[in-house]
Amino acid sequence: MPSSLSATLVSVRAATLAAVLITAFVANSAQATAPPANGTGQAAAAPASAAAPVATAADNAAAARHARRTACLKEARTKKLVGANRTAYVKKCVGPP
Repeated sequence: MPSSLSATLVSVRAATLAAVLITAFVANSAQATAPPANGTGQAAAAPASAAAPVATAADNAAAARHARRTACLKEARTKKLVGANRTAYVKKCVGPP
């Protein structure tokens, strides 16, 4: 395949990809700026369930466990533990799940 033909194919593919991306962007921005459907000119209120999710006890426990594990890993690094010794240290440090 001649190099000029190859370069032409690459530029055609790039132009096609750019056109697809621009079309998708324009479609998304048109949806985002569309007027509200309630007819009052004001945006409809978001349902209460769409608000930020409430953190559960499981989420808090998972976050606390992650913080403990991160601290234990930092300590293991400080003590220059590697391999099985490091794994055992971190398991012992973090404690039971």
